[in-house]
Amino acid sequence: MSVSVLFVCMGNICRSPTAHALFREAVTAAGLNDEITTDSAGTHAYHIGNPPDARAIVTALARDIDMTDLRARQVCEADFDQFDYVVAMDRDNLAVLEASYPHAAQDRLSLMLDWAEGWGGEVPDPYYDGDEGFVRVFDMLTEASQGLLAHIASSHGLAGRS
Repeated sequence: MSVSVLFVCMGNICRSPTAHALFREAVTAAGLNDEITTDSAGTHAYHIGNPPDARAIVTALARDIDMTDLRARQVCEADFDQFDYVVAMDRDNLAVLEASYPHAAQDRLSLMLDWAEGWGGEVPDPYYDGDEGFVRVFDMLTEASQGLLAHIASSHGLAGRS
């Protein structure tokens, strides 16, 4: 059995690729690469094929997370069948997903900060902020990634490295 997770923001160059890279690292550290797959996408086609924002890359690399292999893509209809968890960064992108997602699969949708405590309801878009916005988003996403991974491991009976 494999569990699949898709992280979604607007353009797929700041928040969702950062969540993708952080979650992928957490999955690897937990020894669950064979059980959990991850990807990211945007609700809009602004940046298709582009790497993550340079500020997101620098922030991640400063904490030994490499996301330079990721490229932006747009959410597509096949994602609705492929992914067990579709995690939006904010309510606007969640609403776009809810409008497109088959009603029977709406329970697959969540907000990223549903998986963390004390950060509020949404991951803010750091695109128009300075470097400190990317650091804050990185911290939020780190905690939420750990919470989501713990939920998935527990809900699906996955046991990786102790």
